Amino acid sequence: MRFLPAGTSRLPALPSRRRFVQGVAGGALLAACGFAPLRARSAQGVLSGTRFDLEIGATTVDFTGHARRAVVVNGSLPAPLLRWREGDTVTLRVRNALAERSSIHWHGIVLPADMDGVPGLSFMGIEAGGSYTYRFTVNQAGTYWYHSHSRFQEQLGLYGPIVVEPRGGERFPAEREHVVLLSDWTDTDPERIYATLKKHSDYYNFGKPTAGDFLRDASMQGVSAALAARRMWNEMRMNPSDLADVSGHAYTFLMNGAPPASNWTGLFERGERVRLRFINGASMTFFDVRIPGLKLRVVAHDGQDVEPVVVDEFRLAPAETCDVLVEPKDDAPYTIFAQAMDRSGYARGTLAPRAGMAAEVPALDARVLLTMGDMMGAMDHGMPGMKGMEGGCGASMAGMDHASMGHGAASASRHAPEESGAFVDMRVDTPRTNLDDPGVGLRDNGRRVLTYADLRSVTAPIAADVGREIELHLTGHMERYVWSFDGRKFSDAEPLRLRHGERVRIVLVNDTMMAHPIHLHGMWSELESPDGEFLARKHTLVVQPAQKIAYRVSADAIGRWAYHCHLLYHMEAGMFREVVVA
Repeated sequence: MRFLPAGTSRLPALPSRRRFVQGVAGGALLAACGFAPLRARSAQGVLSGTRFDLEIGATTVDFTGHARRAVVVNGSLPAPLLRWREGDTVTLRVRNALAERSSIHWHGIVLPADMDGVPGLSFMGIEAGGSYTYRFTVNQAGTYWYHSHSRFQEQLGLYGPIVVEPRGGERFPAEREHVVLLSDWTDTDPERIYATLKKHSDYYNFGKPTAGDFLRDASMQGVSAALAARRMWNEMRMNPSDLADVSGHAYTFLMNGAPPASNWTGLFERGERVRLRFINGASMTFFDVRIPGLKLRVVAHDGQDVEPVVVDEFRLAPAETCDVLVEPKDDAPYTIFAQAMDRSGYARGTLAPRAGMAAEVPALDARVLLTMGDMMGAMDHGMPGMKGMEGGCGASMAGMDHASMGHGAASASRHAPEESGAFVDMRVDTPRTNLDDPGVGLRDNGRRVLTYADLRSVTAPIAADVGREIELHLTGHMERYVWSFDGRKFSDAEPLRLRHGERVRIVLVNDTMMAHPIHLHGMWSELESPDGEFLARKHTLVVQPAQKIAYRVSADAIGRWAYHCHLLYHMEAGMFREVVVA
């Protein structure tokens, strides 16, 4: 019997069924033989209504041919799909059957602070063998998700999708819909991964430049230029291939809990309009998503409706969601292809008119290296190690035309004193401000790629006017694997304090070489264009390397709230702040 993970809905719910998890290597053979090892049981694929009983527990899963412990909800990985209705008050009784504390955070849901599920801030967590009752009114609609906020339990499998049905019906209706939840699974203990990153931050990077790459660069640019570029990166103690801290070497990429060989399948009938609710529930992986042969009509981002925009591909950061409409015209299968940003692997599934069908799986795109524009915005030389290089590589960099590179205008930035400390290895004094850059690996790839500049909310902003501005810098030290805001780790930082009812503009400047998805709990983040125009309401905002973005926040929720990077290991390494609204 084939288990269809929480995701398909033409009827309001799915029947109970066994959950079979197939490994990448052996999955195809097991499926061909008609069986797979039972590793987890789903009590119900979809739970709907207003009252829910959830149990956090442990079970064994096998995605790679090796049995491993997972943390699950109601025996299922991913956790069951929860279907709520806008305006309803929901009650969720959560029992913790683990031998350790646990928690559930309802990501993107606006609710009272004591219902938010962050141990140490809004409550103390759910003790081993204990329970906690969440109760709140759902005053929004759209695609969201839930996950643990306790150490690395999210990485171990505690995450699941949420769909909130609008009381007045969908603005962009479809005949059928599927939830597509993307995630990254590792057979390695997350504590070991974290310890490894603290010792060797590039341990999982298998795309570092080689001698062959140097010879290629020398033949194209000349030996002097190639040597200068290599010397520059070495003096900065950085690597242009460092796109992801944890790669496919450690990860198996899943789609609705199925590895690529298992080929999760969502059905359709030819001519139907199908809504695909994409959720990135990964701990560390950015996914670039496309469906060869189909145009993607983006109609919602982070659960909020936007003016439709048609694209071929979009990048989804950890914690972001994106709803698209597709209209398959042929009686044929289509591959849903989600490749990791560092091109070290992919998640894959199929849209098909009948079960058992499969389409060609595209080859991974070539890995693209970071440029100096990604590192330094408008080519500011404010980084440690960059002074005195103008006679070599610095001179050629100063003459580069960054407007033609798509990096846009830049603006001056101010730094906190701590940014000159031992836990910051990079600063950007003139970050770029454009939002029309799809990011490294997606530029000029021949496909129409969604950017933040394309997003236009269908509703008016909540925070139309702002009274003050707060600038924060995303900072880190790659070799030490320390991440922070303004050079201060969470353990050393004071809370960010907002007055209840005030409206502020938060400006984020990325002083690192990595993209960071930043999530503010309890309140919406209303993205602005570089000219200050309201674009879209979101709960998670990606700040690309050497980029500056701004968004408005209405401090309308009293309490203590989490504010952090949603790359799990970055959050645990210090890129976390408390926000107090009083």
